[in-house]
Amino acid sequence: MSKDTVYTHGHHESVLRSHSWRTAKNSAAYLLPYLKPNMSLLDIGCGPGTITTDFATLLPEGHVTGLEVPGSDVLDKARAYAAERGVANITFTTGNALALPFPNDTFDVVHAHQVLQHVGDPVQMLKEMRRVTKPGGVVAAREADFSGMIWYPELEGLENWRQGYLKVARANGGEPDAGRRIHVWAKAAGFSAQDLTLSAGTWCYYTPEERAWWGGMWADRTVSSRYADSALQHGIYTKEELQEVAEAWRKWAAEEDGWFTLIHGELIAKV
Repeated sequence: MSKDTVYTHGHHESVLRSHSWRTAKNSAAYLLPYLKPNMSLLDIGCGPGTITTDFATLLPEGHVTGLEVPGSDVLDKARAYAAERGVANITFTTGNALALPFPNDTFDVVHAHQVLQHVGDPVQMLKEMRRVTKPGGVVAAREADFSGMIWYPELEGLENWRQGYLKVARANGGEPDAGRRIHVWAKAAGFSAQDLTLSAGTWCYYTPEERAWWGGMWADRTVSSRYADSALQHGIYTKEELQEVAEAWRKWAAEEDGWFTLIHGELIAKV
């Protein structure tokens, strides 16, 4: 990340509650057909390592490296998770996504999930992803698009959340509508249009359990995570307004007919 960019979410428990739910199947299905058992893979922004560890089980003759920002204690959780699952062909390390600490042509696959939206210079990150990918390999990225999220019922409080989130993320140097832009960033990073395969993926929450989990997580994140700190620091919300947004999430979660869908842009770029 650039020196002027702040990771909007941080690694508060409410954030890790969401990140730890992610798997290769529910968050990187678009990439799975490209994987072969002996490949080497770099996972940038690996967080608690759930997707990363899944990749390692799918590459039993290969090796997976998970990368996080320096000083992040989330890698302790990632290492513990991999050990708990008995996965040994995996390494976790730290580094800057805008200046990756690896030589040219190191990995068969370089993957990032929900990272380009936060780094401040997504084109530079994609250039680095391309640099460390072997010829014939692939760069893969999946990014949410906050303006494309839809829900029912159409609660005013959730639209207030969305508009506030867009402001906070951009004030922190990011681009929360990254999903619709990743192919443009990839071309700016030197990939040709012919090298790109684009798709879209979704998450959908509607059962009582899913609503309680998703709504409760966002209610907690709104008032307790680094997001809350940034919202207050930039003057986008007051503490009272954040509490109102959190209450809107709880209200949505309690709605019998509540439904929420996130759309993601997905990119495969051949090197």
